[in-house]
Amino acid sequence: MDTVPLPGRRRSDRARQVADLLRREIVRGRFGAGHLPPEAALAREFGASRNTVRDALAVLRAEGLVERCPGVGTTVAAEKYPHGLHRLLGLAETLYEHGEVTNEVRAMSVIDAPPPVAARLGLPDGERVVYVERLRRLNGLPLSLDLTYLARDVGEPLFDADLVRNDVFVLLERVAGQPLGPAELTVEAVNADPHTAAVLGVPRGAALLLVERCAHLADGRPVDLEYIRFRGDRLTMSGRLRRDPGEPQEDTWP
Repeated sequence: MDTVPLPGRRRSDRARQVADLLRREIVRGRFGAGHLPPEAALAREFGASRNTVRDALAVLRAEGLVERCPGVGTTVAAEKYPHGLHRLLGLAETLYEHGEVTNEVRAMSVIDAPPPVAARLGLPDGERVVYVERLRRLNGLPLSLDLTYLARDVGEPLFDADLVRNDVFVLLERVAGQPLGPAELTVEAVNADPHTAAVLGVPRGAALLLVERCAHLADGRPVDLEYIRFRGDRLTMSGRLRRDPGEPQEDTWP
C-alpha cells in the first residue's frame, strides 16, 4: 500500500514524528548497542523520505542517543534505562537488571527542617530532620543527584548504615519495622544549574528530570521527602495507567 503524505506537513514536523518512534525503539533495545538499519530501510519502514529520516537521526544525535559516522552508519551511543512509576521502589531495586547502583554520600547531617519540608512531613515548626545528599551511579556512570529529608526517628539510625550499597527505602523499612506504603510523586523537566551539571557530568542547562517524591510508611505517616535530579539522557520513565468506567478519578498529586 502506498503512503500518501498529509498535505501541508513540513519535513521538520515529519522528522520529529519519526524521531519519536525511533527513540522508543532504541529505548526498548531493538537495536541493542549496535547499528541502526540504513537510512533507506528506515525510510521504507516509516513511510518517509530519506531526507526526513536523516533529519530525525540528527535530532537523536543532538540528544546524545545515537552517533553518526561516515562510512560506518548510525550506531546507538548511549543506553537509556527504564524507571517504572507503577510501584514504590528504590533505584537499585528498579534497575537491578541493568547493573550495579552505588551511592556517593556527599552530605549527611541533622538540620532545621525548612518550612516546606516540615509541612510535607507533617512536622511541627522548629523540628529537625536528617538531610542526605547522594550522587547515584549506575555501572560507574552518574545517573542522579538525590536530596533527601527524613524524619529523625527513622533517619538518625541511617548514620550507622551502609548507604553506599543500599537504597534508603530498604533501610527505612528495617528501621521502622514496617513496610513503606503510598507515595505522592511529581515529575517535571528542569535545566541543570552549574553545580548540578558539574556533579552529573552534563553541560550547563542540560535537560534533567526532577522527581519530587514523598513516601509514607504503611501506617500513613510521611517520613521521606526526596528531590531527585535524573540525567534526561540516561533515563526514561514509564507506567501503566488504567481508566475504569464509572470510577471517580482522584487527584493524588501535591
